[in-house]
Amino acid sequence: MADKPSISRAAAVRQRSLGWGLRVWVVLVAFVLVAPTLVVIPMSFGAGSTFEFPPKDWSWHWYAEFFTSKQWLAALANSVQVGLLAAALATVLGVAAALALDRMRGGVVRQLLMAPMILPGIVVAVAIYGVFLRWQLNGTMLGFVLAHAVLGLPFVLTSVRTSLAGYDPTMEKAAASLGAPRLTTLRKVVLPIIAPGVLSGFVFAFATSFDEVVVALFLQTPAIKTLPVKMYESIVLEIDPTIAAASSLIVVFTTLLLFVPAVLRRKEHS
Repeated sequence: MADKPSISRAAAVRQRSLGWGLRVWVVLVAFVLVAPTLVVIPMSFGAGSTFEFPPKDWSWHWYAEFFTSKQWLAALANSVQVGLLAAALATVLGVAAALALDRMRGGVVRQLLMAPMILPGIVVAVAIYGVFLRWQLNGTMLGFVLAHAVLGLPFVLTSVRTSLAGYDPTMEKAAASLGAPRLTTLRKVVLPIIAPGVLSGFVFAFATSFDEVVVALFLQTPAIKTLPVKMYESIVLEIDPTIAAASSLIVVFTTLLLFVPAVLRRKEHS
């Protein structure tokens, strides 16, 4: 029978080797994900009329082209407007759903609400297109907002339910015993506690809407196009190096945006 110190030492060695292997794998995956960005961003500063890597001459020309083009700015404005409205709607619905699921056993309901995150994007897009075509919502701002709110709802639900994991429901009973109505309890007791999760969900829902292209391709019209749709058309229909500047701006913006939930989580646990 092997002695216990040798067994624990062998387990520690295996755990240490697994840790190093996992770190190497994470580094490789991160490099694969970041490598295209390291190519696109330098290309956005090229002065030529074609894609060059590395650029022979450096210039802000394509950024100036982006911010002076009515089509690009209109697409950017549409993305921001749709993203804010969809994130606000998804946050309201997600908070309500998370609070309801926290008080009941709703496994089936939760799976239905998480379906947009699980199902392939093209399946969700075709389903939304078929329903919205019957409701005459294709090509409308309301249609974009509703569709993107559905896509952002799972992120809000997950984030808020994570915040509710450390929530003590007896605080609501204490507030009720002091005569506080339900809405007052929700506004002054529940929401301040889960506020980091709510804000994180809003940020994720906005980022999901701002970067979404599959559903937007089904709903877009010449009058309403989001920035990802405009970028897609610039690749498929024409060769416009402005897309390199647009892509770089989206990468930088979404990267900074996704730091917000991390900061909120750190404050929540501090």
